[in-house]
Amino acid sequence: MRLLIFLALPVLFISVVHAQVKTNSSIEQQLRVLGSEGIEVAFDAGSNVTTLRAVAENFRNDEVKRSGVRAMNFAAGVIYPGSGIEHSPEQILLTFWVLSSKPRFGEDHTFSLFIGSETMQLGEGRYVARVRDGMEYLNYSLTREQLRSIAQQSNLRFLLGRAEFTFTKSQLKLLADLYLATEVTQ
Repeated sequence: MRLLIFLALPVLFISVVHAQVKTNSSIEQQLRVLGSEGIEVAFDAGSNVTTLRAVAENFRNDEVKRSGVRAMNFAAGVIYPGSGIEHSPEQILLTFWVLSSKPRFGEDHTFSLFIGSETMQLGEGRYVARVRDGMEYLNYSLTREQLRSIAQQSNLRFLLGRAEFTFTKSQLKLLADLYLATEVTQ
């Protein structure tokens, strides 16, 4: 009897762990229910990798002009093996795409969020400029907890270098939907 129990436990463990995978199709269905636009689930069978990417609309024109650039938006997402998420990802990639006549954020691209009376410092990130294209890319890694904090806000200002921006309501909804889509319940 003990031998049978010891043999059955690994099978039970494997089936329980496997049942907790959140499949790409369930993520896509959840995004439809949320009415989320701008989030794409792309599975590459050749590499057996999924990219879950949320692409936001541009920031408001008055803030963009005041910052000295022509346009700015962002994308956030995760990359994971297979066609489903086994665990809620702890790192979320966030990239600002900045269209500018000349590099604007090369010298200072610190990223700080103003959440209530608190300031959340996200640091320098990684900066790439493509001068010939008039583009700057500012890359940051958010923790799951930081994404949750952002997703809970109804109004959120931040500093990128010395330029101040405010996430629009649809941008905040996009980030909240990304958080929910990547949440795997245990």
